Amino acid sequence: MHGTTVRHTYRRHRTTALAYAGTVVAAIAVTFTAPLSLAEERREPTGPAWRRHTIDASSQGADGVKLADINGDGLMDIATGWEEGGITRVYLHPGHAKAKTNWPAVTVGKTPSVEDAVFADLDGDGALDVVSCSEENERKIFVHWGPKTRRDLLNSSKWQQQVLADSQMWMFAWPMQVDNKHGVDLIAGSKGPGASIAWFAAPKNGRDLESYQQHTISPAGWIMSIWQQDMDGDSDIDIVVSDRYGELRGCRWLENPGPGPAQSKSWKNHFIGARDKEVLSMVLADLDDDGLQDAVVAVRDMKILLLKRLDKTGRNWKTEEISADYHTGNTRAVAVEDVNGDGRKDLVFTTWNAQGKHGVLWLEQGSSLKQWTARQISGTEQGVKYDRIEMLDLDGDGDLDLLTCEEHEGRGGLGVIWYENPYRR
Repeated sequence: MHGTTVRHTYRRHRTTALAYAGTVVAAIAVTFTAPLSLAEERREPTGPAWRRHTIDASSQGADGVKLADINGDGLMDIATGWEEGGITRVYLHPGHAKAKTNWPAVTVGKTPSVEDAVFADLDGDGALDVVSCSEENERKIFVHWGPKTRRDLLNSSKWQQQVLADSQMWMFAWPMQVDNKHGVDLIAGSKGPGASIAWFAAPKNGRDLESYQQHTISPAGWIMSIWQQDMDGDSDIDIVVSDRYGELRGCRWLENPGPGPAQSKSWKNHFIGARDKEVLSMVLADLDDDGLQDAVVAVRDMKILLLKRLDKTGRNWKTEEISADYHTGNTRAVAVEDVNGDGRKDLVFTTWNAQGKHGVLWLEQGSSLKQWTARQISGTEQGVKYDRIEMLDLDGDGDLDLLTCEEHEGRGGLGVIWYENPYRR
């Protein structure tokens, strides 16, 4: 891969742990209260468990779900990489009446150590393709060219696979028009030594993968989320990321310098928050209904951080912590939606290290953002390592169901699954 590389140097921020010595003398007052129930001791979530439905459990290590209507029927289809299985698959929504059965599927390519798969029409032919990111020893971005006729979508021989990049442990990718030239470009983020956030400039012929130019936007540690949004109101699209490790860890956004020749300038880095946390998946949403998009991020220590945006500049933020410690695993991913139709936005989250614990839950918002009630979704009997979340009505009954995947229950995981919302709107 050739092209111009734009690099950035950021001032290093280090935190120093302070050592405290001395003797603390505490006065202990003994009072007698009624014993806590087991649910109170464990902070057990309440409410009905949601019924789980399997879309596919035929391979190993389902790792993420992303959506698009690939066949034009008005229903969202799914792209998923199976990390241990080493394949990328597409699932076609079978219609509301059949949504609770296994979905029609096609393997679009062999992708060892695949971490992410996303739909994108890179060649501009009107047919959606799939882009897969692989880490570990594979370190590639694959493009799976989709068939031009819808009747061939489930025919694996009609999908063609090529390599776009092979230099880093790639984690996530999204299509994005960056330079206003030719077709859609691609944003991608990686992890490990030499990791970066980069964009790949599309050539005139979108199928000519050797002519894509890779431009580095920023160094990175371990990218866990990539979102696109105009953060400063200048009418171009910026990039918002959560970065798990390293000197740039936390949540931040990168300011798009503009189209055309302006892309020779650097993308300025703006921190949002969580610099001292191990962040995982993040979502952008106006949780407090003030007209400004906040960032909501899952962090490892069983918390969800509300990074509240304070103004339209995107440079002023306030951090608030929300507990996710309700006999759960470590917090993994989060979504913001009105789950039960009461007009208030709730938090839905998945976890990992959830053996014998609640792996998927939702927090019902009370009268303010300070009041949350934990409600169960998955229960505790199955599920260990869940991933990112999509909330959508999969069975056509008017409420939002939860789509996710689970990769470590038993040998191969529960697979690509969805939980049926029991709260009728």
